[in-house]
Amino acid sequence: MTERYFDYAATTPIDDAVIQDMLAHMGRESTFGNPASASHSFGQGARRAVEKARRQVAELVGTSADNLVWTSGATESNNLALKGLAAAAQGRRHIVTSSLEHKAVLDTARQLERDGFEVTWLQPDAEGLIQPEAVAAALRDDTLVVSLMRVNNELGTLTDIAAIGERVRQRGALFHVDAAQATGKVAIDLAGLAVDLMSFSAHKSYGPKGIGALYVGERARPLMQAQIHGGGHEQGLRSGTLATHQIVGMGSAFALAGELMGEENQRIAGLGAQLREGLLSLPGVRLNGCARQRVPHTLNLCIDHPFFNVQGLGRSLAFSSTSACNSASRAPSHVLLALGLDATQAYSSIRLSLGRYTTLADVEAAIEAVRQCLPQ
Repeated sequence: MTERYFDYAATTPIDDAVIQDMLAHMGRESTFGNPASASHSFGQGARRAVEKARRQVAELVGTSADNLVWTSGATESNNLALKGLAAAAQGRRHIVTSSLEHKAVLDTARQLERDGFEVTWLQPDAEGLIQPEAVAAALRDDTLVVSLMRVNNELGTLTDIAAIGERVRQRGALFHVDAAQATGKVAIDLAGLAVDLMSFSAHKSYGPKGIGALYVGERARPLMQAQIHGGGHEQGLRSGTLATHQIVGMGSAFALAGELMGEENQRIAGLGAQLREGLLSLPGVRLNGCARQRVPHTLNLCIDHPFFNVQGLGRSLAFSSTSACNSASRAPSHVLLALGLDATQAYSSIRLSLGRYTTLADVEAAIEAVRQCLPQ
């Protein structure tokens, strides 16, 4: 039996067109130079490729290319955003985040807590959402930054960052958004958002692993301090030789996402609706998280049946029961626990995520696979 892939929220395959663009910057006959080597054509060509990619990423998210800093991925971007602000904080020693965030934000906030910052951990409402009013109530005169994700990586729910950003800005704090799961799924226009920092990842959007970017807006830039030193690259915010081929891959993937987003999201919405309706019609299956304020790409279901054979399901479907970082530790999902599920219910929940290469046959097979794993 062919294992069908339903773990696009964990990672996506690199699109074939992106691979071809990357290969043009990897071999001896390619644009392989160091982008920082400005004295010869090899380095100059690499620099042009890097800056083209920066413009491609910027275009997808509605900002100027000058506002983007290359990183190794969203985890580093999240670390740089929060620690970079904290390193220069004067008087503001309070951070607001939520219990639903990715471990890259949770663990960073916990480290800052150990370093003497006070952290307010917001809890979701009954539908798994962080409401703007809850954020506003948590803000203080000494709040440095609020950090929340745009699309939840486990639930697929959407955070209203536009409304939250306005409330944060009114109080003089900064707003960081983890958008790793958002690019290509929802429109992002940083020019019209009260967002000061935003994290991106290539491998969630059909680009390569090991490359990401951080948007640093004009309010945040003078307050940021680098966390990796050694050459002053990336406007002094992130040192290190730039990985031209990976950067080209991210730019290519984001450009492709912009071209395909409308058509692709419409197709995935149809497939996601069919998958959701088919699975929720089965006994003991219920949706985790808000049914309305969400992307169609990610479906998290609690299968509340004592004899549900989750191991059997894994023989036919590639899926997650939690985020990849939690899977490694075999811990129950902190997101589902925050929603009020107990550990047994969390372990009985599955996350199915769809993507560019998901077909109707895959969806039909997934519904039948879950059906077969329930007692007849």
